[in-house]
Amino acid sequence: MHMVLVMLGGVLLLSVFLLFGWLWGHGLAGSATGAQAFVATWLLVAIVNMWVGVTRAGYTVMQELPILLVNFAVPAAIAVLVAWQLPRG
Repeated sequence: MHMVLVMLGGVLLLSVFLLFGWLWGHGLAGSATGAQAFVATWLLVAIVNMWVGVTRAGYTVMQELPILLVNFAVPAAIAVLVAWQLPRG
């Protein structure tokens, strides 16, 4: 359940990045830039989530690594697809 919530949080954060990209970038090209910026930010968030799982929940790095990959990959893939579909500036 935690993984689903983290991925849902990632999709919601992506929508915030797209909105701010639209507002600050003056249109769809700005949203594409926002999606690209999201991927780097989301990688940091996923790594912090893994670190919390290792240090607080008592999992090993090898146990948390597949969770990190899934938590990062799903929202990042959505962001890449969105950025790919939007026009560049």
